[in-house]
Amino acid sequence: MERQRWGSRASFILAAIGSAAGLGNAIRFPYVAYSNGGGAFLIPYFVALLTAGIPLLVMEFAIGQKNQAGAPVALGKINKRFEYFGWWQVVCAFVIVCYYAVIMSWICNFLVGSINVAWGTEPMRYFTEDVLKVSDSPGNLSGFSLSVLVGLLVTWVAVYLILRKGTESVGKVIGYTVAAPVVLLLILIIRAVTLPGALEGLNYFLKPDFAALLGPRVWIEAYTQVFYSLSLAMAIMCAYASYMPEDSDITNNALIIVFADACVSFLAGLAIFGTLGHMSLTQGVPIQDVAIGGIRLSFDIFPAAINTLPGGRGVVAVFGFVFFATLLTLGIDSTFSLVEAVITAVADKWKLDKHRTTVGVILVMALVSLIFATKAGLHWLDLVDHYINSYGLIIAGITEAVLIGWFYNTDSLRQYFNPISEYKFGRWWTYMIKIIPFILFVLLAVYFVEDIKTPYEGYASIYQWIGGWGLIIAVGVASFVITKFIGKKNIAETGQTVDL
Repeated sequence: MERQRWGSRASFILAAIGSAAGLGNAIRFPYVAYSNGGGAFLIPYFVALLTAGIPLLVMEFAIGQKNQAGAPVALGKINKRFEYFGWWQVVCAFVIVCYYAVIMSWICNFLVGSINVAWGTEPMRYFTEDVLKVSDSPGNLSGFSLSVLVGLLVTWVAVYLILRKGTESVGKVIGYTVAAPVVLLLILIIRAVTLPGALEGLNYFLKPDFAALLGPRVWIEAYTQVFYSLSLAMAIMCAYASYMPEDSDITNNALIIVFADACVSFLAGLAIFGTLGHMSLTQGVPIQDVAIGGIRLSFDIFPAAINTLPGGRGVVAVFGFVFFATLLTLGIDSTFSLVEAVITAVADKWKLDKHRTTVGVILVMALVSLIFATKAGLHWLDLVDHYINSYGLIIAGITEAVLIGWFYNTDSLRQYFNPISEYKFGRWWTYMIKIIPFILFVLLAVYFVEDIKTPYEGYASIYQWIGGWGLIIAVGVASFVITKFIGKKNIAETGQTVDL
């Protein structure tokens, strides 16, 4: 069966940018920056981009494009046993998209509600009681929220329509879904920076507090943000690159995507922090005391800030619609890219028809996502998101870098992509692939010790216990399998291994 191809290099780049620049840029980046010293977070963030983001993105592009397959099969072509770690990435993508789709449903509800400013003067009450109808604990599912179910159905139908013809149908929509959020963000920025008090917020965003750099949390959050934002270790970039010809430029494409992703994060930061500065002024508190949270930022804090805009209800409705339309257009590309990563992996492994695989995968994901549409969905989403993003992706990234950096001739991969790329990478790239897993492991271990001491977000110890020991088991399994490769020797060109 002939492999699908992107219609053009531009289609591939736009699709990869769309996957990278998602809700992680608009919601998570400003929140994490705010929680870690504002401008101080930008320093570890850019360090993480240079030391992990660019090297690992180039590596994933090279693996997918060279082997013309999704992550499991592509890694399996390097070494049969590497395939299992490719499936780890696919599982991470599967879990993430199951709750990501529900967040898209919430956004749909607020987008429709913005027409008549349905959240009124209490956005959080509207979010938790009217839209989600939140139960009191993760163990109390209490049925479904009808409005969330409807939004979830709309999301999955949209994902199917976008992916039904693979790269052909994706190529037709990405031009709109990538350009639209940039235009909408610029509108939000113009409004945010002209608000009274905006300068205070922008100063907090751009002026570093170097004391914040001394703790491990800001560094692990920066690397996690880079992994989440660039879609690393999610099997996405490997899948997308596999639909490019084998002689396509790799380093140039990767640099464009990293730069575009960082720009979208920075633009979102300007819009959010300018608005937070205005809230600080209207509430009469320092900007450090404006209470925000990851989910609250989108569904409570920002709607409340929009309510304070001068110009009456009509202005509030317009800017509420613009904000949630921005989130929707940012989120849809990331949603279908996560689904595509799973589809590609399954279709490549078992040589299945792409369209039938698309239907089957989406149906399974839709069923699993129903748990996040229950009235306990917010609790489960919060817990799963915390462990998948703070640990699952980092562990997957560590494992991938260890396999390629230490049990494969990494220079042979560099010798593949350098001749076909405009920008040549030196041996520094090889060294970074070898070194980055150790940096990440130390940061992860320190963060885990801190995290396990206190129940996450005040959840009962049983849920903390499940998450904590689940992680220990995951790390143990990964360590056991990796040790199977100790005592192996690289062979120069093939990357195969033999016993010493």
